[in-house]
Amino acid sequence: MDSGLDPHDHRETPTDNIVRQAYEGLLGRDREGKVVEQLATGFERVEDGRVRFELRSDVTFHNGDPFTAADAGFSVNRIVQSDVGGLESPQVDQLAGVTGATPADDGGAVIVESDGINPVVFSLFATYCDVVNKSWIEDNDAAYINSHMNGTGPFALETYEQDVKVVFERHDDYYRDPAPAEQLTIQAADESSTRVNQLQSGETDIIVNVPPQSVGEIQNSDDAEISAVPSTRVLYNAMIYNAEPFDSVEFRQAMNYAIDLPGIIETVLSEFGDPTGQPTLEGFTGYNADVDPYPHEPETAETLVEESGYAGASITLHTPNGRYLKDFEIAQAVVDEVDSLSNVDAEVKQRDFGKLAGELLDGDLETGPDWYLIGWGNATFDASQTILPLLTTDGALTSYSSERVDELMDQAQSTGGSN
Repeated sequence: MDSGLDPHDHRETPTDNIVRQAYEGLLGRDREGKVVEQLATGFERVEDGRVRFELRSDVTFHNGDPFTAADAGFSVNRIVQSDVGGLESPQVDQLAGVTGATPADDGGAVIVESDGINPVVFSLFATYCDVVNKSWIEDNDAAYINSHMNGTGPFALETYEQDVKVVFERHDDYYRDPAPAEQLTIQAADESSTRVNQLQSGETDIIVNVPPQSVGEIQNSDDAEISAVPSTRVLYNAMIYNAEPFDSVEFRQAMNYAIDLPGIIETVLSEFGDPTGQPTLEGFTGYNADVDPYPHEPETAETLVEESGYAGASITLHTPNGRYLKDFEIAQAVVDEVDSLSNVDAEVKQRDFGKLAGELLDGDLETGPDWYLIGWGNATFDASQTILPLLTTDGALTSYSSERVDELMDQAQSTGGSN
């Protein structure tokens, strides 16, 4: 369910959903995705590579300490600088281009600096960088920070059992309107059938990742309803670019031609999904409308496998089970189609999500699997926040390295738009 409560020491959405009940950022987004102010009351670009956030003066942390510019600057630096706050944060590329922050001379603002223009800097802060209490972080060790919370948000932590249950109480001194509920409980339920049963029995009020086969059952229930919402998450099968047989471009292309993507969406997901042929989505800055998904051409796939020199290869797709909607079933469908090729043997291996994520996020391509199913959500609506972490040399979840791609992404981070 989570990997601890340190808001700067994770990369998983379930953990983010938990810590964001107690922690807040300088900026946020409303329901329509528009950038809105949170702990900041205003923001502006002072000059290329330098932005200023005006800060609220009426905010306290849950322990009663006042929120200050020093806390805001420390929070930024703890993410982007490895020698700050006792942590080498896995979120450094979420603030791509940002190099550091300092309190303004007047104490009522924080100055954030970047390499180059950093055109998406406000979008980054609208999605990432939870603000922490500098003195609280410095006074406690990692184990304590990962099992306690001290934010500025509408809920304060009551009790915590990792991977089991988190209970929040409404923070009565919250600077905005109080939370609508006195108590909020988030509890783990790995099996989708368990979540559906808990919803229908009244044990829980909200569940996520409803399996397609249960949608009709819930819709026909008198006590529950379905609310389908769009997602920015992309599920994909990563192939480590320098590991055999995936070090062959032809073999990687063959894996794409082997898969019937529309068929999987129809049969496994019951149309609760859309195909994409690129690591970003329509409507995002950087989306290329001319790039389509690979067509399903098994004969082309077999030819490319022969050309790759890896005919007869045996490969294993590692996948979580229950982390994403029908993730294991998707992986099994992919493996069945690849295995149906005459010159490739494929099998699926179910993995604990926490252990798989740990292998993928440790910065070493050699410690994780060569082929794996994983999901990536991008809440900035900018392609950079998918390409940088997934496809550049130093990306947190990278499976690829190319000096040319790194160079182009560096240039993009320093290039402003027409407006």
